[in-house]
Amino acid sequence: MRVLFTGADGYIGALLGPYLLQRGIEAVGLDTGFYREGWLYPMSGPRPHIITKDIRDITVEDLQGFDAIAHLAELSNDPLGQQNPGLTHEINHKGSVDFANNARKAGVKRFVYMSSCSVYGVGKPEESLDETSPVNPQTAYAECKVKVENDLTPMNDASFTTCFMRNATAYGASPRQRFDIVLNDLSGLAWTTKEIKLLSDGTPWRPLVHALDMCQAVYCALKAPAEKVGGQAMNVGSTEQNYRVIDIAKIVANEFDGCELVVGEPSADNRSYRVNFDKIQKLMPDFECQWTAEKGAAQMHRMFKAINMSEEVFKAAPYTRLKMLMQHKANNLLTDDLYWSTGTMDL
Repeated sequence: MRVLFTGADGYIGALLGPYLLQRGIEAVGLDTGFYREGWLYPMSGPRPHIITKDIRDITVEDLQGFDAIAHLAELSNDPLGQQNPGLTHEINHKGSVDFANNARKAGVKRFVYMSSCSVYGVGKPEESLDETSPVNPQTAYAECKVKVENDLTPMNDASFTTCFMRNATAYGASPRQRFDIVLNDLSGLAWTTKEIKLLSDGTPWRPLVHALDMCQAVYCALKAPAEKVGGQAMNVGSTEQNYRVIDIAKIVANEFDGCELVVGEPSADNRSYRVNFDKIQKLMPDFECQWTAEKGAAQMHRMFKAINMSEEVFKAAPYTRLKMLMQHKANNLLTDDLYWSTGTMDL
């Protein structure tokens, strides 16, 4: 199987390429290169060939010869998306739908789309949301995930299989690290400051999933029978990994000796949801999460020790998506619509 995966230089993509190659898939990456400056630690194993191109510029010809696509590359979190909601919709929604249409025209047989549990937005405290639950997106990022799912579902047919991986909030170590997601951020604070200060009372619910378990889900979706996964949305994670933010903070504080936990006041941010993950194991029985928040915090701790991570590195732009793009723009490397500036490569 020859697979093109987008977002190859991102947090998940840096792990996904080697993961697929090690399992016999001919994986080729694609990335526009926003976050290539950030390489937190060396990584052994095979590395895929990576094409440098914006998904908005991908043509049918670029996609010929691939059996499947795993599409990860979009503006990647809520603060980034809210900076310019219109541009977020242009890239994440229109860009992804155009990309899928070109893939179908090129003869690609399968399109695995990385969606998000953030499509659920706000749930009732007693609810456990599954794939039949109403979506309630609260941000431009989540709205785009819903729109892409809606537009790609009718494309699913006997010659073009589409499926949607609604990932829980990611965590864990990656050479292209992110510290703007909850467990990773709290781990970095615990290591560099010995203190975790929550900006809220920590009562909202968040489902978590390790980055390597997300890679496992992509692999299973690429290999599963088309009749099982075609047109299906699947929550990616495990029901046991629904945590309140305060519980995540306690897990991290317990991992890092001497870390003090300070809890804040209730927040105006009403995003809170618990998620049921039964469906993915029914459709893809080989999928099973290997990680927990406790194991993830311990992994982060080991990684920080191994590289002797400093507070300066923890706060560096390459490891926070919004900071990195704002730095590129401040240096006139990116245009307002997030294309590389003319002449950038000549600097």
